[in-house]
Amino acid sequence: MGHRYELSDRQWKRLEPLLPQPRHHGGRGRPSKDHRRIFNGILWRLHTGAPWRDIPERYGPWRTVYSRFRRWRRDGTWAQVLTQLLEQREHQGRLGHSLWFVDATIVRASRAAGGAKKKSGRRSEPGRAQAGATQGAS
Repeated sequence: MGHRYELSDRQWKRLEPLLPQPRHHGGRGRPSKDHRRIFNGILWRLHTGAPWRDIPERYGPWRTVYSRFRRWRRDGTWAQVLTQLLEQREHQGRLGHSLWFVDATIVRASRAAGGAKKKSGRRSEPGRAQAGATQGAS
C-alpha cells in the first residue's frame, strides 16, 4: 500500500511512458534513481508545500528529488506530460480544449495584490477627542 500523495500502479502505468528514459547505459556517473520514487517525492513536496529539505527519506535524497524536478522543468518534460495527458483525455472524449486552462486573473491573493494602497495612520475611535486637540485650551 502506498503513502499519501503517491501514484497508484494504474496511474504510474499511464505516466511512466511519458517521462524521459534514464540515460546511464554504462556511461560515467551514477545510474539514475527510479523515476517513480522521485516522482512520488515531487508530488509529496508539491502537495504539502513543505521545504525541499523536508522530503521523507523514502523518496531518496532531497537534492536528487529537487534536481530532477528542476531538470524536467527546464527541458519541458512537465509541459509535455501535461499536454500528452490532456490529449489522451480529449481523444477519449473526456475533456475539451476549452477546459485546458484556468484564468488566474479572477483570483486575488489579497487587497495589496490587487493594487490597493496600504492604510496609514491610526483611526480615532468615535466619541474620543484626538490627542493634542484639547491640550492647547488652558
